[in-house]
Amino acid sequence: MAANLMSIEPENKPGLIWGIDSAYYKKIEAMEFAMQYDDSKDHSGIKHADVVLIGLSRTSKTPICMALANKGIKALNIPLMPEIEIPEELYQIDRKKIVGLTIDPLTLMDIRKNRLTKIAKSSQHYKELQYANAERILTELEFAEKLMRRLRCQVIDVTNRAIEDTALLIMENLGYIKTK
Repeated sequence: MAANLMSIEPENKPGLIWGIDSAYYKKIEAMEFAMQYDDSKDHSGIKHADVVLIGLSRTSKTPICMALANKGIKALNIPLMPEIEIPEELYQIDRKKIVGLTIDPLTLMDIRKNRLTKIAKSSQHYKELQYANAERILTELEFAEKLMRRLRCQVIDVTNRAIEDTALLIMENLGYIKTK
């Protein structure tokens, strides 16, 4: 009946409504990549990534990787902490593929305090954590800033920036989309 209303014949192809094509499979592959290499689970993916995000905890690395993966871009992220050695593979890739994420210290402190409040419900030791401590955050930010300068990578301040906006900036920088 719908074919009669629209004056066209149905194509009768399974999956046509969902657009399952090579772009779809590229997105799925990028999603699987982002999940496999999330938060430095495995450094071997660095050389296969289209983009590597580096930043402190709570700078939206994982959600940005997922937003990029939804566009078919293989993204992985590396959390930065002064006590954790930087993977050697990071120094062996094109620095244009590396994006540093930074954030205002007070904003980060608020985000982490909120996170700790949620953790407090399941842990009796949360007060011992330095996660939201101002001095600790400044130390981490200084460490991250020095590394990003050494890598000479693009740096994006994610303070008050939507995940999609950050992903768009990264896509522009990588040449996936053209700006005016």
